[in-house]
Amino acid sequence: MDWEKGLACCGLACAVCSENASCAGCRDGGCAGKDWCQNRRCCLEKGFAGCWECGAFPCDAPMLQKRRVRAFAAFVREYGETRLLSCLEAGEKAGLRYHYPGELVGDYDRPADQAGVWALLLSAQAAGTAGKPMETDGKGLEHGNGNGL
Repeated sequence: MDWEKGLACCGLACAVCSENASCAGCRDGGCAGKDWCQNRRCCLEKGFAGCWECGAFPCDAPMLQKRRVRAFAAFVREYGETRLLSCLEAGEKAGLRYHYPGELVGDYDRPADQAGVWALLLSAQAAGTAGKPMETDGKGLEHGNGNGL
């Protein structure tokens, strides 16, 4: 986990992205797709760190149509960037994958809705603070946690 990369304007977690190790992160101008990204352009124009700061959130911008991205941005709006990054770090330590090898999807894409993504984030953090490993299905998805996953 690279805390310095932080989050993208849309809510993607540059800090745990394995797609491009030399990328400095979205908000530091490192993302190769930064020029076409509607979310980034909008946030820069409005002076926002991310979509979660906007009164029109969630809007119909393309990246916010992705369940994980929208759930992460909503999580930041509710709990803050540090809490999201802490949950992602705990998840990484517990074996959750942000990206499966060779793919741009991972464990946080598996829940059916925002509540499921949040439950996965919070359960990873709870397991990390309790010092116990999460029980997973081999791809990092926790079982028996009562959140419908």
